[in-house]
Amino acid sequence: MLDRLALAIRRNHGLEHATVAVLLSRRGPTLRVVGRAAPNGFYLYGNVGEAELLSAADEALTRLQRGERSLAVSPLCGTNLAAGGVLAGISTLAVAGGADRWSRLPNALVLGLVSTLAAQPLGRWLQQHVTTSPDMSETRIVGVRPGGRGRGRYLKLETARPDGG
Repeated sequence: MLDRLALAIRRNHGLEHATVAVLLSRRGPTLRVVGRAAPNGFYLYGNVGEAELLSAADEALTRLQRGERSLAVSPLCGTNLAAGGVLAGISTLAVAGGADRWSRLPNALVLGLVSTLAAQPLGRWLQQHVTTSPDMSETRIVGVRPGGRGRGRYLKLETARPDGG
């Protein structure tokens, strides 16, 4: 049951990334949106209309189903930030403590730099193997539903699969 739930979220996370990539290709880099995957679709926060989201998601789904697996992984994903944060935390723990902290400053700086450089490839790997899935076989878009008010306004793109996952 948990495996099915996790896979559903991973698929919708991949579709969310692909949809945002399509939106960015249409609107340009000034588009500001935030997405959040759910078991039955994803939420999109930002200035995007229902028809525009549906059109972009349809294109994204088709492209993923035709094999454009790379669309499921995004350099803009929060997974990259989380990976960097974890690496920075580990680096801090590695050099923390003791009486002579200033002598460890060069090591802390080097580890911080290595953490920053490693965050993007680690985040990409985590997306590919843990947090997203490009497998959209039998996935279909059910519709778009608006919600929230004011700055909390969002659109929910709803998806379904025959197996319920």
